[in-house]
Amino acid sequence: MKQVPLLPTERIDDLLTHDLKIIQSEQVFSFSLDAVLLARFCSVAPRGRMIDLCTGNGVVPLLLTTRTRAEIWGVEIQERLADMAVRNALLNGLEERLHMIQGDLRTIAQTLGHGQFDAVTVNPPYLPVPNGEQNVNEHIAAARHEIHCTLEDVIAASAKLVKPGGKVAMVHRATRLIDICYLMRKYRIEPKRIRYVHARAQEEAMMVLIEGMKDGKPEVRTLAPLIVYDEDQTYCTELQEIYYGGRTSLK
Repeated sequence: MKQVPLLPTERIDDLLTHDLKIIQSEQVFSFSLDAVLLARFCSVAPRGRMIDLCTGNGVVPLLLTTRTRAEIWGVEIQERLADMAVRNALLNGLEERLHMIQGDLRTIAQTLGHGQFDAVTVNPPYLPVPNGEQNVNEHIAAARHEIHCTLEDVIAASAKLVKPGGKVAMVHRATRLIDICYLMRKYRIEPKRIRYVHARAQEEAMMVLIEGMKDGKPEVRTLAPLIVYDEDQTYCTELQEIYYGGRTSLK
């Protein structure tokens, strides 16, 4: 682990079981289960180029390094989070493979080029901008609400960045699945794999993992649901293996 500067509110946490570390702070949105699931659900090539939109502090690119030797870009609009992502790459000695950029996903294809990536991942803001008062913390508000980009902005940007035949993977609220599928098809990304995530077996889905292929043929697989908690309120076997056993993929 390399030495990197920390701000007064920042700390270094362990990131799962792969000797990775991550800088986090209570002042900004910390990574959660949805980012971990996305990084383990998405398809990866052994090598090539991947890009993670709405990357935050770079948690998804960090996790992806345990699955592929591809070069990985991360794009984050918030300066504070983008700086954390850069330092997280340095902290783990991954600065030659991870390229963290502060930028707007809506225009990033103008900088990085159209159709240059084998795969795109994104954990976007889930909620429309409320009419009333938003979270007083600007970083947390931007992570939760579509302040800097809408769902359509995210999918349109992904379609520009990914190669024909490349994959676009997203985690989102299950209630937005129809919107996601509609917008993917609008931008020539054909939904190919869907997996619902339930907190408990008797509850409705809280999240959905979805992956599409640019210019793919119509055919979608609905995978077995992921039930996060067993009856004793511990993580299910699959998640136990992800967090503590070194498993790197959800298939």
